[in-house]
Amino acid sequence: MLKFVNTYHDELDGFYTALNPTPLNDARLLYYNAPLAAELGLTDALFSRENQGLWNGETLLPGMKPLAQVYSGHQFGSWAGQLGDGRGILLGEQLLSNGNKVDWHLKGAGLTPYSRMGDGRAVLRSVIREFLASEALHNLGVPTTRALTIVTSQNPVFREQPERGAMLLRVAESHIRFGHFEHFYHRNQPEQVRQLADYAIGHHWPELEQEPDRYFLWFKDIVERTARLIALWQSVGFAHGVMNTDNMSILGLTIDFGPYGFLDDYSPGYICNHSDYQGRYAFSNQPAVAFWNLHKLANALSGLMTMEQLQRGLAAYEPELVAAFGKQMRAKLGLFTQHSQDNDLLNELLSLIAKEKRDYTRTFRRLSDVEQGSSRLALRDDFIDREAFDSWYQRWCTRIQPEQVSDERRQRLMKSVNPKRILRNYLAQQAIEAAERDDVSVLKRLHHGLLDPYSELPEYDDLAALPPEWGKTLTISCSS
Repeated sequence: MLKFVNTYHDELDGFYTALNPTPLNDARLLYYNAPLAAELGLTDALFSRENQGLWNGETLLPGMKPLAQVYSGHQFGSWAGQLGDGRGILLGEQLLSNGNKVDWHLKGAGLTPYSRMGDGRAVLRSVIREFLASEALHNLGVPTTRALTIVTSQNPVFREQPERGAMLLRVAESHIRFGHFEHFYHRNQPEQVRQLADYAIGHHWPELEQEPDRYFLWFKDIVERTARLIALWQSVGFAHGVMNTDNMSILGLTIDFGPYGFLDDYSPGYICNHSDYQGRYAFSNQPAVAFWNLHKLANALSGLMTMEQLQRGLAAYEPELVAAFGKQMRAKLGLFTQHSQDNDLLNELLSLIAKEKRDYTRTFRRLSDVEQGSSRLALRDDFIDREAFDSWYQRWCTRIQPEQVSDERRQRLMKSVNPKRILRNYLAQQAIEAAERDDVSVLKRLHHGLLDPYSELPEYDDLAALPPEWGKTLTISCSS
C-alpha cells in the first residue's frame, strides 16, 4: 500500500505555498517508466485508464499535501532574486518499504505564486527530453532525479510556437537546491537558513545530527558530492546547459533538464544552450561553474560556520574532482594503476579527437575492443592522421604492458565505463516527433535501449550509430 508523508510541508512552514495542481484538459497518460515503478513498489493498476487523473494532477493519493517551494538563485552569473516552483508541485513524499522516502514532483502542474511571467505549463517536447535524459544518466551511473510518467494533451501551450501541453512526474530523494538557502540569506532571514539546514541534515545526513561541527561536515559533503557529479558529467560527455544555482541539488543530483546535450564530435567548447551567448555553461566550463555556485552556497551558509570552515569546505572541491575524474578516465583508458604521465596520455588523445572531430563516445568504446599486439584496429580507421594516432597508440600500449592484465579483463573494465549507447539529441528528437503524432513506439524503444547502455545488445545497434549531420546541429532552447 502506498504511504505518503509530508515532512517538508509539516516542518518548514513559510518555505512554500500550499496549493493543488491545475489539471490539463483532455489529458492522458502517454508513457510510464516500468522499471522505476517496480523499484517504487507501484502496481500496474496505478497506470490503468481508471487512474489517469493521478498523473494529470486531478487526483491526489491519500496523505499527499501538495505545495510549491520558494527559492531564489543566480542565473547566468547574475542575481535573479525570487524564483521558486513556477510550474512544479511537490505532491508528497512516498515512504518506501526500506524506510527511505522520495519526493513526487509534478512538473507542468499549472500556475503558482512563483510563476512570474510564465504560464505554469510544460510542453511535450521538454517533458520527453527530461524523461529520456534523467533515465539515460541514471543507467550510466550518474546521480540524477528520475522520471516516472509522461502525460500528454491537446491543450496548446505557447512557446516559440504552439505546442502540446504535457506533464512529467519526477521523483527524487529531495528537491532542495542551492537557491533555497540563497533565498533566505538574501532576505536576511538567518534563522530560516538554519532551520532549512537542520531539516536537510536531519532527513538526509542523520549521521551528522549529533556532531558538534555538523554544519561544516555537511557543507563539505555537499562540496564533494558536487565534485563527483561534475566528474561523471565530464567523463560521459554530458553538458547540462543551465547550471544556475537554482538548478544545483544539495544531494549532488542532476536536476532540471533543459537544453542539455551529450557530446557527439568531441569539442571542449561545446555549448548546448542557444541562449548561452557568452558560453558560460560550455562543456569545458562546467567544473569551474560548479565551484562558483558552491561559493554562492557558502556565502548563503556563512551564518552557520566560520570563514575558515567555509574555506576548508570549498578546498575539498578540487581534490575530489581530480580524484573522481582521474578514476573514471583511467578506467576509460583501461588503466589499472596510477602513473604520473596518465594525464598527458589522456590529454593527447582528447586533443587528437578534438582536432579530427571524432566522436567522443565511439572513440572510447572502440578503444575498449582493442587487443594488445593486434595489427588491425577499427579505431585507427576513424582517424585521418594515422601517424598521429599510431604515435599515441604506441604510447598507450607501452603504458598498459607492464600491468600484465589480460585483454579480456581490460576490455571488461573499459566496457563498464565506456557506453555503447548514449542519448544523442537526434534520437530524442525522433522520439519527440513520433510522440507528437501519438506514436510512442520510438520513445519506448529508445528508453529500453538506454536501460543497459554498456552492453552490446545487437538489436539496438542503430541507437549506437554515429549521428547524421543534421543531428549534430540541432538547436535546443531553454523554453519548455
